[in-house]
Amino acid sequence: MRVRFAVALIAAVCAPHAVVHAASPETERVSLTESTITWSTVKYATTADDGFVDGSLDKSVIVDRTFRAQVLENRYLKVTLVPEFGGRILSIIYKPTGHEQLYRTEVGVPYGMKAGNFYYDWLMVYGGIFPTFPDPEHGRTWLKSWDFRVVTQTSSEVTVAMSIRDDFAYAAAPKRFTGESGIAATYYVTLKADRAALDARLVLQNTQSRTIEYEYWTCTTLAPGSDPDHPRTTAGAEIIAPVAAYVTPAWSANIAAGDVPAGAGGYRFERLRWFKNWPSMGIAYAAPDMQGGNFWGVINHDNEEGIFRIADNQVTRGLKMWTWGFPSFTDAGDPRRAPTEAQPYVELWAGVTDQFFHPARLPASGEVSVAETYSPTVGMSDVTQANENILINLTADRSAVRLQFFSIVPEVPLLVTLKRGDAVLFNETVMSDPNNGNRIIAPLASAVRGEPVQLTIRSADGKPLIAAETQVK
Repeated sequence: MRVRFAVALIAAVCAPHAVVHAASPETERVSLTESTITWSTVKYATTADDGFVDGSLDKSVIVDRTFRAQVLENRYLKVTLVPEFGGRILSIIYKPTGHEQLYRTEVGVPYGMKAGNFYYDWLMVYGGIFPTFPDPEHGRTWLKSWDFRVVTQTSSEVTVAMSIRDDFAYAAAPKRFTGESGIAATYYVTLKADRAALDARLVLQNTQSRTIEYEYWTCTTLAPGSDPDHPRTTAGAEIIAPVAAYVTPAWSANIAAGDVPAGAGGYRFERLRWFKNWPSMGIAYAAPDMQGGNFWGVINHDNEEGIFRIADNQVTRGLKMWTWGFPSFTDAGDPRRAPTEAQPYVELWAGVTDQFFHPARLPASGEVSVAETYSPTVGMSDVTQANENILINLTADRSAVRLQFFSIVPEVPLLVTLKRGDAVLFNETVMSDPNNGNRIIAPLASAVRGEPVQLTIRSADGKPLIAAETQVK
């Protein structure tokens, strides 16, 4: 037992990746500043009600648009918001690595004109994280200016709100989209000084005196571990989600090639986890839905950096997965010389229903609240459990228990305990490492396949932060 304990202690505490230095008090602050951001697009024109002007597209001409931006920053994150183009979180830079976690287009290109797929009968992707409602397929506020206000601003927390009310309608919208809903949306975004994650809450209110049908999806375009100036998803990108199966519309059935059928027209979610296995663009929906799993995200295995959304997916039970296909990476050229809408990113959506065009109902004067946490990860090859405190990857085989974890509050000492039955395999206080993540290896002897191993992580004062169990494989 002494030998086993010593090996675990050396692996977990004495290795370079487990060392972290306390921050000076001056760095434990959060700030809010106003800035500007410039985005390039090809030349095009829209009508007063955001319809696309026929014949206005000219891909040979690049134009610049400048937006006001709001920048939230602490010692771990630099977060850029663009309220006036879709109320979006455009960028999350994880400062310990200097890398971007979200995708954004270098040159925007309109597409889908007159195809009947989108509310304004066209679309252009900017990127980031943004709310979509009251219709599927990017909704109708993705290009609208949202109101911005500061809710809280102290040295320890900044909370801002972006809001809009759907009291507008596009007369030429394809027939399968609804009329104005009267829904009032407010997107609260919070950054705290001591957290290496961004917290958000979307509130929808039915301002009408009758029940309405609606859809809500949070759209995320993800490219973790990227160059901040040229974010993109590479062959190392893997979709991490506690999902066993998926379904895909008939028109994109080719993306399921190679995955094993899983009944009811579905497939086992295996090969399609990897961006490199997407042969073309397509949609995959978690089947039947998220089944209560509270996280999903992407890990870039080129550098083991990830970005994860943690939420109550009893509220947002749908998971839609989309990419342009891996050729968007292998065939990518200079976006300014050959601009195209097909770009290398992974688009994951969280919805209040299981699929697009499956509306939910919002009672008269009713309200829906969607709380989310967006956390980067470093040094993790997978995620098996997560909450608003910690993300973990816990596995065991006959030789050892292996734990990787990323603490969202890095400066809090953690008491990590691993047990097999009554036998304590590891029980030590560990400082989390925001630069590399943490790894603990606890040797096992005479382990039996299927035998359970328990993990608990507590704060120094004994408060439970996360608990998990795995079985020996």
